[in-house]
Amino acid sequence: MAKKKGNISVQTENIFPIIKKFLYSDHEIFLRELISNAVDATVKLRALASRGEVSGDLGDTTIEVLLDKDKKALTVRDRGIGMTEEEVKKYLNQVAFSSAQEFLEKYKNEAAIIGNFGLGFYSSFMVADKVEAVTKSYQDAPGVTWACEGDPKYTLAENDKAERGTDVVLHINEENKEFLEEHRIRQLLDKYCKFLPIPIKFGTRTETVTEGEGEDKVEKEVEVDDIINNTNPAWRRQPSELTDEDYKAFYNELYPFSTPPLFWIHLNIDYPFNLTGILYFPKLGSNFEVQKNKIQLYSNQVYVTDNVKDIVPEFLTLLHGVIDSPDIPLNVSRSYLQGDSNVRKITGYITKKVADKLSELFKKERESFEDKWNDLGVFVKYGIISDEKFYERALPFTLVRNTEGAFFPIEEYKEKIKENQTDKYDKVVALYTNDAEGHDSFIRAARARGYDVLVFDNVIDNHFMQHLEYKLGNITFVRADSDTVDNLVQKDEKQESVLSEEQEKDLKAVFETLVTDGGTVQVKALSPDDLPVAITKPEFMRRFKEMQMLQGMQLGELPDSYNLVVNANHPLIAGKLLEEQDKEKRSELAAYLYKLAQLNQNMLRGSNLTEFINKSLEFLK
Repeated sequence: MAKKKGNISVQTENIFPIIKKFLYSDHEIFLRELISNAVDATVKLRALASRGEVSGDLGDTTIEVLLDKDKKALTVRDRGIGMTEEEVKKYLNQVAFSSAQEFLEKYKNEAAIIGNFGLGFYSSFMVADKVEAVTKSYQDAPGVTWACEGDPKYTLAENDKAERGTDVVLHINEENKEFLEEHRIRQLLDKYCKFLPIPIKFGTRTETVTEGEGEDKVEKEVEVDDIINNTNPAWRRQPSELTDEDYKAFYNELYPFSTPPLFWIHLNIDYPFNLTGILYFPKLGSNFEVQKNKIQLYSNQVYVTDNVKDIVPEFLTLLHGVIDSPDIPLNVSRSYLQGDSNVRKITGYITKKVADKLSELFKKERESFEDKWNDLGVFVKYGIISDEKFYERALPFTLVRNTEGAFFPIEEYKEKIKENQTDKYDKVVALYTNDAEGHDSFIRAARARGYDVLVFDNVIDNHFMQHLEYKLGNITFVRADSDTVDNLVQKDEKQESVLSEEQEKDLKAVFETLVTDGGTVQVKALSPDDLPVAITKPEFMRRFKEMQMLQGMQLGELPDSYNLVVNANHPLIAGKLLEEQDKEKRSELAAYLYKLAQLNQNMLRGSNLTEFINKSLEFLK
């Protein structure tokens, strides 16, 4: 036939500038769209063959990506359903009319169609000055070549193409010549096409094969097709088909050279929505390192995005893995999710599955669960804080650890300590440390009184404690060096002071001359075994300052606030200090004890620390 010319059916002459600049946020998406179309064409062919509408052997249906740097051409070749002249006019000349959508309506029970957006083919004009579609239908019809140079005009002519299928040839423009580099195309194929259901070939690679047996056995290198994708990834298979090693191997396929995961959850549901996938629990460690964008979203095995915050709750973005669902609505760019009831259902389903898995592990393998808590704790606490439904499900298996290394669920721990650690307001007081080594003296003092001390040394623990206080109502958390520890228990036998009121007044005056930076001096009758002088800090003010620092708030510098507690019953205080008649020596001893207390709270630094060390050396002399 003679070459025909015409105008593409669009609403505006300016459609191509819009496509080139605004259709997609990343130009690289074009390759995903074209290969997705090629996959669709192949899936359609297989569906028709299964219905008996295509006769004979389908032959090799591998999709090929061909690069010709000299000709500045990139070709995506499929051996799928192809198009007749009328189909080319219908599908390529009417922007945003989707052949996939029409096919899906006709054969909706027999084929999974990736492309439902219609504009995917035209993404090629973001990177090409000219695009050709060289196609031949599976039907008995001549092949045709459609060509367009980025404006509404096109040409259509018969060709002598012998094989069924379509070649989409992109003549890459100067601005996008990066897409003529092999490493760049391979990078995009690995990102977007790694798990597509049709084999995709990109060049060849060398493979070593063994021939013969015994003494005749030889190894030689041969060229084989380089198939870049795994057409049957683990998440598409039934859990009963997979071993632990299969799951670990797939994790390594997703994240090469990563530390093996703790465990995983296989998602597989077809009602009231379709969802498959595998979510892995990575080893997060005790540091709160939010590794987001690790969950990959697919739609029928075509990569969509790694930004899944609208599908899974914020805390679940700490997980790794794959979610695949054709029921998640996407806009034309396939990059951003739209609000939809299915998304909310999927979010709830994933949250429940994660909570159920953790609950099962806790009940059946508690020891193993505790061993993994260092990694799981960050995740569970984040979920407790940020998601109400997860909080309700997770509280029974949310653990706390004490300084002796024992683990307890929250309610179990409350029962353990409530007899000895209940204040005058009938609140259970849980003591904790965020620095077990630095608070050693305070922890020892607490244990001596029969108290238990928890370890909360993660940056998220401040939020976690406050959330539990708010939700439970009958528990409060107090750091071991807090000023409220002395008044913790009503039943605690109060120590009688060995000093008179006058002596305590004099003692207080001695230390008040030393404290000039916002501290308050208190003289208390404590056990002779307690420290002679200790610094405690108001729990509320200290926690508020930590929260301010964590959130990067700029509310002005809050002054340090602490109490200098002088133990009236300690021998060094009641004896040596008060019995010292030389005022200068008494002041020196008081200053030394004060600096010891500062040292114990890591408050002694710089020149003050140097001066203290020199003074200690003098004492030793």
